[in-house]
Amino acid sequence: MRDLAPGPPRVRGFSPLIAKALAAAAPVTIARDVALGPAWVVGGAIRDAAMGRRVLDSDLAVEPGTERELAQSIAAASGGRAFRLSEEFGTWRVVAGDRAWHVDVTRLRAADIEGDLALRDFTINAIALPIDALDDPPIDPSGGLADVEARRLRAVSDRSFADDPLRILRAARLAAVLGLEIEPGTMDLARASAPRAAEPAGERRLAELRGLVGAPDPVRAFELLASLQAVDAVLPELEALRGVEQGPNHHLDVHGHSIEVLRQWLVIEADLEAYTGESAARVGALMGAPLGDGFTRGEGMRLGALMHDIGKPHTKGGHSGFVTFRGHDSVGADMARESLVRLKASRSLSRYVEGLTRHHLHLGFMVPERPLARRRVYEYVSRCGDVAPDVTLLTAADRMSARGSGMLASPEMIEAHLALVLEVLPAALDWREQGPPSLPIKGDELAIELGIGEGPELGVVIEELRAAVYAGEVAGRAQVVEHARRMLDAGQ
Repeated sequence: MRDLAPGPPRVRGFSPLIAKALAAAAPVTIARDVALGPAWVVGGAIRDAAMGRRVLDSDLAVEPGTERELAQSIAAASGGRAFRLSEEFGTWRVVAGDRAWHVDVTRLRAADIEGDLALRDFTINAIALPIDALDDPPIDPSGGLADVEARRLRAVSDRSFADDPLRILRAARLAAVLGLEIEPGTMDLARASAPRAAEPAGERRLAELRGLVGAPDPVRAFELLASLQAVDAVLPELEALRGVEQGPNHHLDVHGHSIEVLRQWLVIEADLEAYTGESAARVGALMGAPLGDGFTRGEGMRLGALMHDIGKPHTKGGHSGFVTFRGHDSVGADMARESLVRLKASRSLSRYVEGLTRHHLHLGFMVPERPLARRRVYEYVSRCGDVAPDVTLLTAADRMSARGSGMLASPEMIEAHLALVLEVLPAALDWREQGPPSLPIKGDELAIELGIGEGPELGVVIEELRAAVYAGEVAGRAQVVEHARRMLDAGQ
């Protein structure tokens, strides 16, 4: 293997900064105190220290056969938990008892640390320090510290992407998260291996996807991924939207529109009070809540923004000279579920993105009815269910992204839609937090009162009663039973 652009093996000027940052990192100091043999801090911890970033997590390289022992010793000293992360790579992970940090302990993949570093992905991750000599000049055979200083992402060797095509996705993620420019030779190498980027296991690609959507600027992250010709590896459905033209309400094709929806969601995300009013604190808490697979709901929303229209290429048609995409919401929801199953996503993440996609059209059709009757609010939030607040916010970003010449893209219609978002958002949040309204009578008792058996007919009655209670039309056991009787007598 050859280095693409070798740098100096050691950069002494960085060592005081690195040593100070590493000495303040709990996983490093604990590992240093319990290590019984040679061990090196490697990769991201040193990179982050050199960049002035706080070091929370760490990677350690150890001699083969000692990784389990060191991991268990760190866990015992910290009150954390150790478990095997990868048998293939000989990696054990220790998670702190309060989950504030983790450390990965991996056996050397070569005869010595220099050989191990030569097998790593990028020069900024191919730097090491002996754990018992953090004040020493870093071991930096490929010039990673010089690349840190230059804010440059460079592959360690011309085998980097061939050895692990997942590194193509990682290149876009790291460049976006750390604010780096990808070195031209590295770009060429990544593009040459791009057809293999879908080979790694689905869960590994999903982890990189989470990093991409969770980047400080996810739009740039996906632009970088596109420049590496690797969008197909994680979201081929997104790549398929390129060139799919839309009607006069849109100024962009479906791909451009989807990226713009993500961009507009970031605008909303950055100023919740302006777009969600008195619900801002509740929305902020909701978006920060864990969703699954390491995603927060806010990151799930970003993913939903990219995927909400993926059904359009499959439903494109025409009517009276206008482009139509009838049914793209339901078709897209099925596609979103299949896409995330392919990536080995959890059921919670899959259902979330599927729900955003399936329900993203409802609110727009209700704009002319403002202010909404309570019955209509009930119909909307009960239909959307757990994702009611999330999809309500998504429709705001969606409408803000349609700036064509059609009527629905007029400033007046956009303002009306945003006003409707403010109107229904509190009810949507309440629905998610509290669920449907409770009835003052149990279902089996109601069946006895009405003289009907439990089954579909009773289910229809209960749904109508919940809507009536929600709308304030009935209250109390007697009124609920009487309303149900009138409903059955009318044959509804």
